[in-house]
Amino acid sequence: MLTFAELARAAYCPRQYYYAEREGIEEPPPEARARRDLASRYPVLRRASDAALAAEPIERPPTAYRAALDRLAARDDWDALTDPVDRERTLAGRECRGVAHKILPGDPPTPTFVSPGRPPEEGVWRPQRVRAVAMAKALAWEREEEIPAALVEYPAHGVVRRVELTTRNRAAYRRTVRTIREIDGPPARIDDEDKCEACDYRERCGVRTRSLKSLLGL
Repeated sequence: MLTFAELARAAYCPRQYYYAEREGIEEPPPEARARRDLASRYPVLRRASDAALAAEPIERPPTAYRAALDRLAARDDWDALTDPVDRERTLAGRECRGVAHKILPGDPPTPTFVSPGRPPEEGVWRPQRVRAVAMAKALAWEREEEIPAALVEYPAHGVVRRVELTTRNRAAYRRTVRTIREIDGPPARIDDEDKCEACDYRERCGVRTRSLKSLLGL
């Protein structure tokens, strides 16, 4: 059974997935865990002083970050975001499994993935859309009901985005599952300098990049 993390990695780059699977996918680094922990403390962070926020692993100036949390507080699901019915819930669906960092109450409930990275200008990065679909499908399988959407939180930026299970997003999920199942050797290299520059396997892969900088993302 595929994991949510494997699907996200393969959606990012099939070749990266190939190498990672042979080493074993590691747990997120401490920096990523610290950023994810922010998602459990929104009300406290919203009231925090500039000095206190400056000591947190946020990616915005304190004033801008507090304003972002104020915008979150205006959402209809603010209470659910700050007090979910479940945290760190392991889900097992028909073909994938993994952890939903939150499950928001409702009819139907909404699974949530907390990303340590930055959000795009609009929407959600493709690997995270695939992961969101996988979470929703797994929860739907467990509950035997349709789960129409999932959320992706970017707590270091105070941003929450919704991923609908549209035909397009479902198709991206299906393509990723099919890609993984068809891998029987190193997939072709991708032509994406930004992705390659951020990849831990760039030297083994043999691509040339501008620097050795690693970025948080999945």
